[in-house]
Amino acid sequence: MHIHTACHNPWVTDTSVARRPIAYAIVLIVAGVAGLFAAFQLTLDKFAVLINPDANLTCNISVVVECATNLGSSQGSLFGFPNPLLGLAGWVAPIVVGAALLAGARFDRWFRVAFLVGILAAMSLVVFLITTSIFVLGTLCIWCMLTWAAIIPVFWMVSLGSLRDGTITGNPGVRSVAGSLYTWIPAITLVSYLVIAVLAQLRLDVLSTL
Repeated sequence: MHIHTACHNPWVTDTSVARRPIAYAIVLIVAGVAGLFAAFQLTLDKFAVLINPDANLTCNISVVVECATNLGSSQGSLFGFPNPLLGLAGWVAPIVVGAALLAGARFDRWFRVAFLVGILAAMSLVVFLITTSIFVLGTLCIWCMLTWAAIIPVFWMVSLGSLRDGTITGNPGVRSVAGSLYTWIPAITLVSYLVIAVLAQLRLDVLSTL
């Protein structure tokens, strides 16, 4: 019974009691690298705009798909500095956690809770920025969208995984439901992407501007 429980915990990677969570770790690493790359590109674009406000940024594809508006808005510097700096710091965490899991690391509950809180905070910020981009600024930043695409599967994986493995609650019913939903994360992620795409198309008519 102990072995069966451990196999459902993506944080327990001792091969004597559980199979290493390779897929879980790889998703964290790939998403982290993608998010870090997006943050780096946005930081370079921010520098370019500061040097030359009329700079022709590589992310400017059309009147709707461009990042200059986002970078220059107040929402682009929510905490008094450019948002991409948050990404440069924050995306390191899933990369490190994913690599540690592949290496066989085990984490205490306090760390798992802290990691979950960080992911929830990141997802909350992204939801705000998605809403702002579509309904307030009326633009879609390509590097921002890469960030959105990276955080969404990580959010579902970490949140449902934390419910499933008992990090948040030991309620058997909740853990069972979370375990069932966990197997549908690829489909849930795809639906999340489609919802954003539909909202953007209905609000901004993106396709006609490309």
